[in-house]
Amino acid sequence: MEKKLSKKALSKSFHNWYYGHLTCFSQEHMQTFGYLCSMLPLVEELYDNEEDKAKAMDTYTAFFNTEPQLGSVIVGMTAGLEEARANGAEDVDEETINGLRAGLMGPIAGIGDSLVVGTVIPILLGIAMGMSTGGSPLGAIFYIIVWNLFAYFGMKFLYFKGYQLGGKAVDFLIGTQGEALREAISVLGGIVIGAVSATWVSVTTSLQLLNDAGEPYLVLQDKLDSVFPGLLTALFIIGCWFLMAKKRMSPIKVMLLLVVVAFVGVLIGFFNPGLTY
Repeated sequence: MEKKLSKKALSKSFHNWYYGHLTCFSQEHMQTFGYLCSMLPLVEELYDNEEDKAKAMDTYTAFFNTEPQLGSVIVGMTAGLEEARANGAEDVDEETINGLRAGLMGPIAGIGDSLVVGTVIPILLGIAMGMSTGGSPLGAIFYIIVWNLFAYFGMKFLYFKGYQLGGKAVDFLIGTQGEALREAISVLGGIVIGAVSATWVSVTTSLQLLNDAGEPYLVLQDKLDSVFPGLLTALFIIGCWFLMAKKRMSPIKVMLLLVVVAFVGVLIGFFNPGLTY
């Protein structure tokens, strides 16, 4: 009799991934234990023999790490492959499943980081910040609700779509179409980040040169605006990107460096402590 995963088992597997993809997270294992947790209800339903259960679960002890929201599709695909293996499919074994997981980790992470982290989240945060003008709590409430709804239903759709497609989605995700999709999303993510930065980041200088009468004859910010409006803001953003992307500095270190720069800038009169940067 052919074994078929129930909706209850699949739903439990998805929720285990949704809530626990970072379970026991460490630099050595990353999302491995979260993956194990998500596969447990499936293995429990598909196999009766304890030895077969242990063998199936051993497949998912291999290292795994990807973008968790979009990565739901990989978990769903392996659920379909595990079902096929339980039904005796000759072309589906431990090597096949782990090969698929390892092959999709990178491409899915690239697409997910550009689409979710680089595009969706900045858009939602931009809207939320606009709603928070004047100290309104609506922005925070909007972001919490919309992001969680987007993440939950988006991840659920991808999980069950991956289960339906099985290994058929691999060619698209790692082929030429997948590469084009990753490049397009990266460009879109860059545009969104630039738009959000230009809207919400503003760096100006209060540096002035005074004449003998104590009146300013050179206001640096006015000169910069006449040549290149927003130059300091652009340099600030590019500098932060350079430190994190090229020099591999952590965001915490970059923020601490900015605090030092701001402090020194105020001391020497380059920044005005009464302004919002």
